[in-house]
Amino acid sequence: MNGLSITATAGGGVRLAVRVMPRSPRTAIEGVRNGRLVIRVTAPPVDDAANEAVVGVLASALSMPRHAIRIAAGATARNKVVEISGVNVQMVQARLCAS
Repeated sequence: MNGLSITATAGGGVRLAVRVMPRSPRTAIEGVRNGRLVIRVTAPPVDDAANEAVVGVLASALSMPRHAIRIAAGATARNKVVEISGVNVQMVQARLCAS
């Protein structure tokens, strides 16, 4: 995933920039655009449904528990920052490239 904006956090995790496309025909990780991981989800952007779907997609792709992933910024926007605890930058890159 070239060009993906991933930074390490002081607490032993990473921050990942994502672009969410709610109400898509399918749920999938589309690739990278403008330094952000593009994630399509079928859930609507209502009652936190799209955010929960994003957490689920990332948990599945990274083989991580859902509780290790949280929306750190942009909860009501399409551009978000996701914080993932218990991993490093290299692990996230490797797992995203494998999925």
